Parts: sequence; C-alpha cells; structure tokens
Amino acid sequence: MQWHIRLLTIWGAALTVAAAHGGERYEGLAYARQGGALLYTETHWVHEQGGAVEHAVLYRCPDGSPFAWKRLLAGAGPQAPDFEFVDGRDGYREGVRTTASGGREVFVQPRVEAPLDVRPLRMPVGAVIDAGFDAFVRGRWGALNSGAAVTVPFLVPSRFDFWRFRIADARDGRIDGQPVRTLRMRADAWYGFALPGIELAYEPDGRRLVMFEGIGTIRDRQGRHLEVRIKFPKGQRLALSGAADQAASALALPLVRRCPGGAL
Repeated sequence: MQWHIRLLTIWGAALTVAAAHGGERYEGLAYARQGGALLYTETHWVHEQGGAVEHAVLYRCPDGSPFAWKRLLAGAGPQAPDFEFVDGRDGYREGVRTTASGGREVFVQPRVEAPLDVRPLRMPVGAVIDAGFDAFVRGRWGALNSGAAVTVPFLVPSRFDFWRFRIADARDGRIDGQPVRTLRMRADAWYGFALPGIELAYEPDGRRLVMFEGIGTIRDRQGRHLEVRIKFPKGQRLALSGAADQAASALALPLVRRCPGGAL
C-alpha cells in the first residue's frame, strides 16, 4: 500500500531557542535507509514573523543544488500550521492555508501541468499538520517518555484527510555516542501492520529531534517516497539574527529539474 504522510523532514524546531535569539538555522542529512548513501540535505531556518513562528526548509541535492522548498507559518497554532511544499523536479505542490473567513483548506498539484485541487479541510480535535507534530510530541513528552501510547490525527495532504497514528514504545538508546530517547510510530488501523514503521530519536528531554527513520517527504525519480534515515547533527545548529533574510533568499533560489546522479 502506497502511503504518504509528509512527516518528517522538519522536526526539532526548538522554537524557544529561536525566539530567544531571533532565529535559528540547522541542518538535516538524509541517508538511504538501506546502504547509507547520502540522498539529499535539508537546511532549516526558524524565526518569528509578524508575531508568529515561521519555518523554512530548503532541500538540496548532494552537490548542493536546490530542488525543493517548504514554508510553514504557525499563526493557526503550533500543532496545525499553514504550509506549502514545492518540488521543482516535477512541479509537485501541496499545502494547507487559512481562508479569509478563518476556515482551512488543503491543496495538491500532482505535477506542474496538472490543475490545483483545493478542498475544504475539516479539523478534528487535536489535529496535527506537518511540522506541528514536533509541538505535539513536546506537549505530550511526559506521557510518551513514561512509555504510554498516544494517538494523533495527522493530515495526509495527498488523501485530503487525517489518518490516526499511534506513538509508543519509548526506550533509551545512543546515536553517534549521544544518549537519546526513541519512539515508534505506526498507523492506528487494522492495516497498520502492513505499513513501514517510523522510528524517532529525541534528546532525552524531548526538546530536539536527533534522527528520523522511515518513509520521508522526498520522492525518487519514479515518484516513490524514499525510505530515509535523517540525522540532525547538534554541531550544525546555529542561533542567528538574520534567519528571516536567509530564509527568504533561500526560498527565492531557482530549483533544478533533476539532481545529478543518485536516486533523485
């Protein structure tokens, strides 16, 4: 079964740090889950914009060429931000936006020549959208850390609906010598056994994501979502005052249609 949850390449925003320093930039390194080859990198900028937290992500080929971007604005709440994702390779576009009347709508454009499909979005209680998952985890870290199982309605944009996911199995571990607390996430449905699980590794206090392992945002050349292991090195985080300007410049870069070599 093909599934698409667009979880995961944007965790660990550390919004309190960003607010305290005016902004933050950090890196994610996405490796193939099997074989370990570097597939792409992510550069994240988090800063305040108009009283709300804005998060921008630039996805780059291994040679540094930008091929996709994402922009999120948490004005609708930290768990359910508005967002837009654009992939320059085929023009795929998706997101959620707040309407003039205060409602929400989800949109998907499968490729550049296809029409934009826009539908009203009904928000269930406790709804989580995209990077809002990070705020959800931090808000329930006490329960998750103690070993409790928590369910969450998470938006699957390509399905124009929310799927329920179960997060559980907290346990201690180490990644590159760093102590972590790991969690496992699966679809909370009868068919959940057939879907690949997602492994999440957080710092022991639950404030930052250290590693994500599972099906991610980015697709290969055949349109299949890549199984990845994304690491967020602690040494590649930087508090800075110019995050907003850097993010704006990054999102204005022309996107390549194809990464040289590799799977993308």
